[in-house]
Amino acid sequence: MEAEQRVARASRVIERPAADIFEQIADPALQPAWDGNDNLSRAEPGQRVRAVGDVFVMTTTKARERHNHVVEFEEGRRIAWCPAEPGGEPLGHLWRWELRPLDDSRTEVTHTYDWTDLQDESRVPRARATTAERLRASLDRLALHVGG
Repeated sequence: MEAEQRVARASRVIERPAADIFEQIADPALQPAWDGNDNLSRAEPGQRVRAVGDVFVMTTTKARERHNHVVEFEEGRRIAWCPAEPGGEPLGHLWRWELRPLDDSRTEVTHTYDWTDLQDESRVPRARATTAERLRASLDRLALHVGG
């Protein structure tokens, strides 16, 4: 029997400089405007991510609060976080964005959702529903949002 695939990934080129795109991703208050997974409702302004170890708070469309622990960060190039319940440890899944400038005005953006370490069975159906197509929807909405 084949093992279940627990990593979804999508990429596309966006006709904008990497710095412009990264600002949209690194500022949680901006993310709900282009979330293709239809999971994000809002985030308070002033939480712009700047380093590994930062924690930003999002409210989901189901009115649940998530504390996102930043585990990878390279300004303008890469950011990844692991969601947790308020006051809890990360739940075992990771969201990653990687930006590769192709030139001054074009950027290849890769969005990854990795639920390899997710142990909470109640969260598995939602994790399975987060497909490459949903990640691509975020990329497409992000591209429209930044004008690329």
